[in-house]
Amino acid sequence: MCGILVVIGKGKDGELVKELSKRMSHRGPDESDIYITENGHVLSHERLSIIDLQSGKQPIKGSGKAYMVHNGEIYNHQQLRDGVLKDHVFRTKSDSEVIVHLYEKFGYDFCNMLDGDWAFVVVDGNDFIAGRDPLGVKPLYYGLDERGRIYFSSEMKPIADHCKTFSTFPPGHYYTPKTGFVKYYKPDYEDYLQADQDLNLNLIRETLIEATRKRLMSDVPVGVLLSGGLDSSLTSAIASRLLAESGKKLQSFSIGLDAEAPDAKAARKVADFLGTEHHEVYFSVQEGIEILDKLIWHLETYDVTSIRASVPMYFLSKAIADLGIKVVLSGEGADEIFGGYLYFRNAPTAIDFQKETIERVQKLFTADLLRADKATMAHGIETRVPFLDKAFLDMAIRIKAEEKMPKTYADKEKYILRKAFDTPEDPYLPQEVLWRQKEQFSDGVGYNWIDELITYCSSQVTDEQLSGAAVEFLYNAPTTKEAYLYRCIFNKHFPQTSAAQTVRKWIPKWQENLDPSGRANAAHVKSELTTAK
Repeated sequence: MCGILVVIGKGKDGELVKELSKRMSHRGPDESDIYITENGHVLSHERLSIIDLQSGKQPIKGSGKAYMVHNGEIYNHQQLRDGVLKDHVFRTKSDSEVIVHLYEKFGYDFCNMLDGDWAFVVVDGNDFIAGRDPLGVKPLYYGLDERGRIYFSSEMKPIADHCKTFSTFPPGHYYTPKTGFVKYYKPDYEDYLQADQDLNLNLIRETLIEATRKRLMSDVPVGVLLSGGLDSSLTSAIASRLLAESGKKLQSFSIGLDAEAPDAKAARKVADFLGTEHHEVYFSVQEGIEILDKLIWHLETYDVTSIRASVPMYFLSKAIADLGIKVVLSGEGADEIFGGYLYFRNAPTAIDFQKETIERVQKLFTADLLRADKATMAHGIETRVPFLDKAFLDMAIRIKAEEKMPKTYADKEKYILRKAFDTPEDPYLPQEVLWRQKEQFSDGVGYNWIDELITYCSSQVTDEQLSGAAVEFLYNAPTTKEAYLYRCIFNKHFPQTSAAQTVRKWIPKWQENLDPSGRANAAHVKSELTTAK
């Protein structure tokens, strides 16, 4: 897990690129390095050491003249070394190195061979290839400056004021100067008509266990973000079992406004049940308000729900980093795959339900994945997401939509995922947690968090300011005082139109109240929410 910055084109001063790269030194606090090729291209790297702590420094040189920088993890790197790359000589034990060797052996067409989460750039003379993982778990941006040089960066910070235009690099694509953008990830599930697979609860369970197993690959300790919701609790249960096989104990982390927060209480039950080494972190509403400016700089978004949820994740990540943990597992993706948000129960038809799950998965990189990466990487923590494993996705999304939808209004969302792990003979979780209602992270830390945050934002923005928002912000204008305040902070750090255009708003469907809080849905047991203004 790292931060990468690459400038393709002559004339960019190496010291300046190094300085720009340091704007995201939080992504790689362990070491940094830079290399200028003989053609004048610059590759810079900020490293968070997870695999091969001693010799995995980047940029990494291949067998020839190609150099590579990479952010993320390649979980099948050993299989690639022992298989299609067995004739290659490796310089390091780093999982990253397989990328440059795959390029040397197969040219551009190798991204589908990688199993993991990644963003990379390989530079070979004046040729190059940049690629991003299938779902966009790892961030990547690209831009052009006034001299036509091409930039690739893990975050906007290094390039926003040096490029005349820039954008988000699309997930599931690679780019070369000869081909332009190429979509390499073309799963069957993108066609909603392919949701034709029968339900197999054992397959759901076994595939998720294997997805979690591979994400325990690390040369440093691994922890888990445990909110007490279904997704993080299942991830914790599976990880604790797998670690126990080698005599290790899982460290779990939860956060709330206080010990009585819904998530804190549920997480405590799970930790006690699993026997994890559990850590509880608390924050106040005032503390959350005080970091909004710094947080939005880290997140590079003005999306309301991302910011609400990122505040507690930011505080939790700091506490985890202070304990020396560098890698955590998280439950992102399950709600999108299985229709877990409460508004899904209002889907008009099974086809609408299925289409929405596909769209939500495809857009994860603009919301939950962006939050999960940047809120944790603000403190040098790598987040891994087992639910977005390719094999699990290919299996789970294609289950018939009728099986995923609640049969009655009393049925819980993500019903089949719960059933897959409802094993009384060998229980993974306490029943009250396994069947707990969906609680969005920004709600579960304590209902006062969103309510008081909305009230604070309303006190900082006048009616006149909000009424003029469409004139002030020509693109994606805010419609509430909370959104207006976040947009103003964002524009202070990223005033470019290109920056505003990288953001997508998360808006629930099929319900009257469009606030992204789960409590805006009438099905929530605590469906009282301060009216957003």
